[in-house]
Amino acid sequence: MTLPGKAFLALWHDITPEGQEDYMEWHTREHLPERLSIPGFLVGKRLVNPDVERYRYGTIYAGSDVEVFRSQAYLDRLNNPTEWSNRTQPTFRNFLRVACDRLASAGTGEGGAMATIRLSFANGEDGTALRAGAQALADRLQQAIGVGCAHVGIARTEVSGIRTRETDIRPGMAEPEFDALVLAEGSEVPALERALPELERVIAESGCGLTSPQSIVYWLGYQLDHAQATGEA
Repeated sequence: MTLPGKAFLALWHDITPEGQEDYMEWHTREHLPERLSIPGFLVGKRLVNPDVERYRYGTIYAGSDVEVFRSQAYLDRLNNPTEWSNRTQPTFRNFLRVACDRLASAGTGEGGAMATIRLSFANGEDGTALRAGAQALADRLQQAIGVGCAHVGIARTEVSGIRTRETDIRPGMAEPEFDALVLAEGSEVPALERALPELERVIAESGCGLTSPQSIVYWLGYQLDHAQATGEA
């Protein structure tokens, strides 16, 4: 199974050193099960790379469509954090969350590692070229050595930018947003790191009007799906 649904919500952040152990327990035991029980949340992937200086942690939620990420059920959770969330959220740093329409995917299966490549539109671009060329781009990305599947998304910041109680309990942050996102899954971090120059070259030459790649490769730390979270498996 590759990423299901028509959209994904991507998050990057750091955690204060003293909060990292509690964060991992909270994310595994409470947070992912809570999120994946929301209607329309299909899969959640926690990503980690302990060797990067910024954005050590990431999460990808696959959704049935982008409206899931501003649904009343989701907003109710964001505005009513649990006691454990109230303790954990203040340890977040450098928090970035953006919802995306998934425009295209190529390949099947799930990798043990994932590259996230945040991109900006070149001058004058508005996403038209990306929408037209997304499937061809995903197909070419998936052919790179070390890549099992690839996904191309376009940012919908108006969906994920709604202020909530959880926003208020995290320290004030203003991380730079982006226009498009490529996710590439593979077997291991070293192989995807070797593939990054090729992936960035393919993106630059795709004609999709994308520039300024910001790339990080992560290990898959934990994964949960809706059926497992709700006991429907």
